[in-house]
Amino acid sequence: MADTLTAQELTDLRLGSLKTAVDDWATMVGRLQKLADSGNGDVNAAGLQSKAEAADWKGTNATVSRQFVTKTAAQFADAASEARSVHGLLRDAHADLTKRKNALSTAIADLAKRNIYVNPSGKVSASVPSGAAAGDGEGIHQPTDEELSGAQQRITRILWEASETDRIVARALRALVKNKYDFTDTGASSVKEADRGQGKADAKYWEKEIAKGNVDDWSKEKLARFNEMLENQRDNPGFTETFATGLGADGTLQFWRDLAAPPGGAVEGDKGKMLADVQDNLSMALANASHGDSPAMDAWKKDIVAAGTKIFPVDPAMPMGPNGFQVMSSLMHKGKFDANFLNDYGQAVVKYEREYPGDPGVAWRDTTDLDYPPTGNANDPLSGFMDALGHNPTASLDFFNASTGQGNDKMSNFDYLAGHESGARKWPEDADGKPIGYDNLGHALESAALGYAYDDPNPQIPPMKTEQQIAAREARLDFVSDVMGNYKTSDIIDAQPGVRDSLAKIAAGNIDSLNYSMADWGGSGELADRDGLFNADARHLRDLDSSDTANFLRALASDEDSYATVSSAQQVYGASLMAAQGENRDATLDAGLHSMTMHGMLDESRTEAIGQQYSDDEQARNKALEKQAEWRKFAAGAAIGVGVGVASGVVIPAGVAAAVAVPLGFETLGAAGETVMGTHTISWLQENEYKNDQESIDSIQDAKNQGQRNAMTPLLNYAEDENMSPHEVRKLTQDAQARYLIGEDHTDTDNSRG
Repeated sequence: MADTLTAQELTDLRLGSLKTAVDDWATMVGRLQKLADSGNGDVNAAGLQSKAEAADWKGTNATVSRQFVTKTAAQFADAASEARSVHGLLRDAHADLTKRKNALSTAIADLAKRNIYVNPSGKVSASVPSGAAAGDGEGIHQPTDEELSGAQQRITRILWEASETDRIVARALRALVKNKYDFTDTGASSVKEADRGQGKADAKYWEKEIAKGNVDDWSKEKLARFNEMLENQRDNPGFTETFATGLGADGTLQFWRDLAAPPGGAVEGDKGKMLADVQDNLSMALANASHGDSPAMDAWKKDIVAAGTKIFPVDPAMPMGPNGFQVMSSLMHKGKFDANFLNDYGQAVVKYEREYPGDPGVAWRDTTDLDYPPTGNANDPLSGFMDALGHNPTASLDFFNASTGQGNDKMSNFDYLAGHESGARKWPEDADGKPIGYDNLGHALESAALGYAYDDPNPQIPPMKTEQQIAAREARLDFVSDVMGNYKTSDIIDAQPGVRDSLAKIAAGNIDSLNYSMADWGGSGELADRDGLFNADARHLRDLDSSDTANFLRALASDEDSYATVSSAQQVYGASLMAAQGENRDATLDAGLHSMTMHGMLDESRTEAIGQQYSDDEQARNKALEKQAEWRKFAAGAAIGVGVGVASGVVIPAGVAAAVAVPLGFETLGAAGETVMGTHTISWLQENEYKNDQESIDSIQDAKNQGQRNAMTPLLNYAEDENMSPHEVRKLTQDAQARYLIGEDHTDTDNSRG
C-alpha cells in the first residue's frame, strides 16, 4: 500500500509556500505565452516561425537552419503549455490540500469535544480526563467503540484524500520534467486530468503484462505492485474503463480465473492472502467501470452477460471449470455496480438456473474455488450477485420486483430466492448439509428495504422531499410488506440460516411504520387521530397490517440477537415519538403508552422462545432469562433519558457492531429524523457470568420485571420532568401496565410452555 500522509504532516504542511509557487507560475505562464505568440506586435516565437517558413532559404540553410529555427520557435509554445500544466497542477494541489488541512483541523477539534484524541500518525483513541482532573468522573463523556470507529474512518478518509492529491500531482510533475532537453505540450493541466491520464497509462501497461500470459506465475512482488496500483486506481474511470474494455469481457473473466484458480489449485500462503485484497480491489474497479456509458463499455457489459454460460477451463487439456457467471459473481462482493447492468446480469443468471435440469447444486456443480480466502463452498453465482445488490438499493429493489418464467412458471425473483413455497429456489448446501448463501440474500433484502448499502458504516435514511423520493419510499414499503408476509414465523426464518440479522435491521429501520400499524385496534385509528400522533403524512408511514406486524415481530423477537436489535430500536423510537409531541401532555403520554404495547409484544415473544428452547433444561432456561434480564438492565441504564423535545436525550446502547438507521419521530435539519445503532447483543453481556440458582418462575419474573422497567423509563422521565403528582404517576403506571399486557397478548401463544 502506498504511503499515506500522517496527521502531523498534513497539519504542518506549509501551504503559504505552495501558494507562492502557484502565483509565481501564473506569472511565468503569462511571460512564456507572451514570448510564444504575443499579439501586441512584440517579437515572439510564432512570428519568428512564420517568417522562417516564408523565407526563401538557399543551400544548407534551406534544411538545417530552417529546421532549427522552426523547432526552436515551437519550443516556446511547448514551454508555455508545460508552464500552464505546472500552474494548473499546483493550483489544484493548493486548493485541495487547503481543504483537507482545514477538514483535519475541524475534525480534531470536534473529536476533542467528545474526548477523542488524534495522535500525530492519525490514530484515534479515547482521551477521558483522569479521576483527579475530573473529580468523580460523573458527567464525563466516555467515547463508545462505535464513536471511535467512526472517528477513525473520518480521519483516515481525510488523510487518504490528501495523500491521493499528493501522489497524483507528484507523478504528473515528474512526467513533465522527464525529458531534460525538450518541453512538452501534452501535460495535464489539472489534478483531475492528470488522474485520468495516469489511470489510462496504468491500464495499458497492465493489459500488456496480462497479455503475456502465465499470470499465475507472477511473483509476490509483481502481484503486490498490481494490487497497489488497483488500490490507487479502482475509483478512477480513466483506469477502470480502459482496463475492462482493453481486456474485453472474456479477457477479464479469463484473467481472474487464471489468477485465482491456477491448475495446481487455490494459491496459499502470503500470495494467497494478497489475492484477497486483489479480489476486493478488482471487484471495486469493475464496479466503477460498469457506470461508463461509452460504446466500448456498453459492449463489455453485454458481453459479460453473454459469456455467462461459457466455460473457462482450469486446465486447457480438460474442458472443465467454472462458467462466466461463476467467475464474474466472485468479483461482485465489493463495490457499487451499475443498476441496469446488475438487472440484466441477474435476470440472465436466474433464467439460466431455472431452465437448467436439476437444482442449483447441479447447475453450479463446479468446485473450483474463486474466492479468497478460499471458502470451500460451491461457486453459487447468486451469492456474489446478492452482495452486489446489497450495495445498490435501486438495483436490488428493481431486481426483486422483476420475474422470470412464462405462464404457470412465472415467478417473481423475490418469491424464487426468498420464498418457501413450491417452486422457490433450493439454495446450495455445504458439506454438512446446511444451506449457504442466505446471509448474502439478506444483504440484498436490506438494501432493497432500507434504501442504503447493507454495510454502510454511516447509514442515512433516504430523503423524502421530492415526488420521486416519495415514490421510492412507497416502493420500499411495498417491498417491506412482501418481506413481512414471507417471514411470518421463526421456523421459516431459521430455515434460511444467515438471513435473520438482516430482517432485524429491516424491522429496526421501519420501526415507525411497525408502530403505526399496531395503533389501529378495532379500527379506532381514524377517530383516535393515529395519523396526527405519528405524523404519518410527513413521515410517509404505511399500515403494514397489524397481524403481519405482530407475526413478524414475534418471529424476530424469539431470537436473542434480533430481539436486542428490535427492542433497542423500539426504545429509541418510542422515546423520540414522545419528544415529538412537544408540550401536548396527552399526546406525549399516548405515545409513551403505545410504546409500552410494543415492548410487551417483544418481551413476551422472547420469554416464550426461551421457554420453548429450554423446555427440558431448567438450568439453561434460567441462565438465558437472566441474560435477557441483565441486557434489559443495561439498556435501561444506558439508554433514553429524554425530556420533551430534547433530541439529544435519545442515546443508543453502546458496545455493538453493525449499523442501522433508526427513524425518529421528529425532523432533524430538515430531513427525516434518524439515529444509528448496532444490531448485535451488547458486548457487555459477554463479559459477565450469570448464576443459575433461581427457580424457573423467579427467572421468568426477573426477566419480565427488567423488560417492564426498561419500557417505563421514558414515561417515568417525563413524569419527573412534568412534576406529576403521586396520584398522576400511579394512574400513568396503571395505564402503562395495561398497555404492556395488551402487547403481551398480541404475541402470546402459550405461556405455559417449558
